[in-house]
Parts: sequence; structure tokens; C-alpha cells
Amino acid sequence: MNIKQLNRHAEMVVVCHGDRRYGREVSFEDNVLVGVLAGELKVVQADRTRCCGAGDALLLPRNQPATLLKYPKGGAAYQAVMLTLPTALVRAYYAQQPPLPAPAAAGGLVLLPKSPLLQSLFASLLPYLELEHRLPATLLAGKVTEAIEVLRSLDQRSDGVLADFAEPGKVNLVEFMEANYMFNLPLTRFSYLTGRSLTTFKRDFKKAFLLSPQRWLTQQRLKLAHYQLTEKRRKPVELYLEVGFENLAHFSVAFKKQFGYPPTTLVGQRPGPRLAAG
Repeated sequence: MNIKQLNRHAEMVVVCHGDRRYGREVSFEDNVLVGVLAGELKVVQADRTRCCGAGDALLLPRNQPATLLKYPKGGAAYQAVMLTLPTALVRAYYAQQPPLPAPAAAGGLVLLPKSPLLQSLFASLLPYLELEHRLPATLLAGKVTEAIEVLRSLDQRSDGVLADFAEPGKVNLVEFMEANYMFNLPLTRFSYLTGRSLTTFKRDFKKAFLLSPQRWLTQQRLKLAHYQLTEKRRKPVELYLEVGFENLAHFSVAFKKQFGYPPTTLVGQRPGPRLAAG
């Protein structure tokens, strides 16, 4: 069973538990700090994948699509605590403490070393799940400040992520979509990340790809799945989340409709079967 534990009085803190593999696509509006307490977390971005085990932590940047895959490991269920860092509070901090020059983090994501400072921070968040009244604003601001100070002390690249308050500008639609089609985000989120209104996004998309966004996204995800099955010899259950499908059944139905045979047909075959007409 997979459980997300939160408290409406302290919405900035979420604890996830899971005794089976599961995942979801994200593109956070605020930066998020994640501490893996048990199990394993795999973060899939457009051009790289990172794995975190128990005791590891990472800073996830705002407005960056990613797939979070969560696994039990070594007999222990997956467990992690997530702390949202509200942009308004982060901005207020940096108005008083200017960021230092820092190298860019690859993909905007910062993996953090094991540290008693992080352990203490995450342990202090768990009691917030038991609150019976709203967390006072001063305590919320204080906790965000503590988190920022810890991050800055552990990795100077944190400044480059936290102090980036720019909103997405209009980008090359074809380049962005070809790099990020595997993320199962709403079209409203894709339009925002490409710097467009939803209406303009749909219009520009149809002009560029000659297909509706949903049809093109499905086709691209299925092509990627076919490649993973045939060339990488992976199994459907291992990849359906990574190619943008919410569940295995939906993936299997869509795959058969596109190629004329179920994905299980390719399991164990030698690489290189010819694609059926879609």
C-alpha cells in the first residue's frame, strides 16, 4: 500500500510511504527539499536519471519536469519527507541575504551529502503532521530560513537554484516538447513551461507537429516504450511510468492499439523487431 501523509494545518510538509514501486510526474511551482528515510528514489529528468537511497536528500527545482519513481528496498518500504519552500518566503530571505556566485547544478537538481543538519531538519518536520491548528506564519518562515541555511552550508549550488525567481519565458516549442514529452503533465502545465497561454500553445503545437498535443504525446511515448522494450530489453512493468503512462493496463491497451500486438510480445525477443504501422 502507498500512502501520502499530510496535515491541512501544515501543508508544506508531506510524508510518503510505499511498500511497492510507484511514481508520478511533477513540475513543482516551488522548490522542494526531499529526504529519503528508507527505500530508494529515482528522479528521471529529460537528459539524466539520479538515484537516492536512505539518508540521501535532494533539492528539486521549481518549474522543472521530472518523474519521481519510488521503490521499497532491502525489505524496507519507501519512506520520504518532503518540505515545500514557498517562493515568497525564499524571495524574502534572499532580499536580506544576497546569493553568492555559484556553479550551476546539472538539471537544476542538487544532490546533498548525508549530514546531521539534514537529519535534524527532517526529524523536526515529522511532528507537524500531528498539528491540530495552523502552523503560525512566524514558525513557517523560521523553518524555511533554517532549511535554506542548511542547504547553503552543504552545497553552494543551492543558491543558484533557490534564488532563481525567473518565470518561464517563451521557448522553442519543438525543442522543449521533444525533450520533455515523456512527462505526463497537464497541457496547462506544458503551456506555462513553454511561456504560452493554453490557446497559443495548442495553436503553435498544431502548426509545428501537424497533430493535436495529446495524439503526438501518446505516439512519442509509445515509440520510446518500443525502443526500451526491444533495444534495452526492459519489461513493461519496469518502464510504463517512465514513458508517461499512469498505469500498466492503460499502457498495454495503447501499445496494442498503436503497434497491433501487446508489449509482452516483445519481452525476451532479440533486439530490432520492425515497428508495425501506427
